[in-house]
Amino acid sequence: MRIYNTLTRRKEDFIPLEEGKVKMYACGITVSGEAHVGHGYQALIYDVMRKYLEKCGYNVTYARNYTDVDDKIIARSKETGIPADIYAAEMIKKIDAVMAEFEVDDPTLWLKATENIDNIISFITRLIESGHAYAAPNGDVYFSVASFKRYGCLSNRSVEDMLDGVRVENDENKREPADFALWKAAKEGEICWDSPWGKGRPGWHIECSVMNYKAFGEQIDIHGGGRDLIFPHHENEIAQTESLTGKQFAKFWTHNGLIKVNGQKMSKSLGNSLLLEDLLKKYTNEAIKFALLSNNYRNDINITDDLFPEAEKHLTEFYTVIKAVEEKFGRAARVTPKSIISSTPIWTRTSTPRLPFRSCTDCLSRFPQSLQRATEAVPKTFGR
Repeated sequence: MRIYNTLTRRKEDFIPLEEGKVKMYACGITVSGEAHVGHGYQALIYDVMRKYLEKCGYNVTYARNYTDVDDKIIARSKETGIPADIYAAEMIKKIDAVMAEFEVDDPTLWLKATENIDNIISFITRLIESGHAYAAPNGDVYFSVASFKRYGCLSNRSVEDMLDGVRVENDENKREPADFALWKAAKEGEICWDSPWGKGRPGWHIECSVMNYKAFGEQIDIHGGGRDLIFPHHENEIAQTESLTGKQFAKFWTHNGLIKVNGQKMSKSLGNSLLLEDLLKKYTNEAIKFALLSNNYRNDINITDDLFPEAEKHLTEFYTVIKAVEEKFGRAARVTPKSIISSTPIWTRTSTPRLPFRSCTDCLSRFPQSLQRATEAVPKTFGR
């Protein structure tokens, strides 16, 4: 099996850290708002990847997280007048309900930042003790980018290049502009916890490093997320974790493409965000999945007005295939519609499958083409 590795920028043979077992983590949702189609897409991609690995015989432990405390959540808390912890909890319930309707399976482990505060404080303390982080007089704690010589290994850029065009918080408490916050001193009225540096809360990047460390230990096999997370989030995760452990954090880094709407990047500022809940009111979850799996997972998806209606059309054709097979060969050949487009691919339902894809990434790249070939075969096979 071969997997494309963002770290090395090539496909590599997949050899897990421990024979027969896979430790896999994908960055989840920051619960400052409801789930949009991009959240659904990423969850779908890594659910398919997990299932493929399981079908290949691996025992997969798959973890996803909820970031339930950060700047955006605090801002929404102030806007709504709802305490940040209550706002985050309510949003998680809404997102869970939408994902259940979307029919993407839960991971093996659900992780939350607020359930790991003690672990985060311990992790940061060790980084300070080893010289990779420093506490500022105001109660903030920063990671020293200069202390980690491999910084930039994932994005393949120098620090200067990475900072060019990227908004960096200019803080007089920082030693260098590239240094990033591990712990943020509390401002008046903000959610906070006690720490050796005063009341505060964790920075975004440290949360995933700590939750990985708690769930899996020093190393994992696969770390995934959207391509927009390569820098700074995943770059910073590598720096934090490897500075603490002295070991390679993740063997494989995988990143899915982003969502565009009629050629434009999907964003709240452009007013073109597509909530998953709204899409599910108009289309079946099967049609949405079919559309999202319609191209290579590493490429961006451009959602046009006809994308989902076309997907429903193809599904109707594919159901014709299913009906024709059952009429021709009887129930012994029965394949349920849900097994086609659901997060469980068709080939996972057989007892002794012949996997039709050569690799995990091949599965994600060629699955829709395989379905298309099946629909095209109907007229030839059944004379329709």
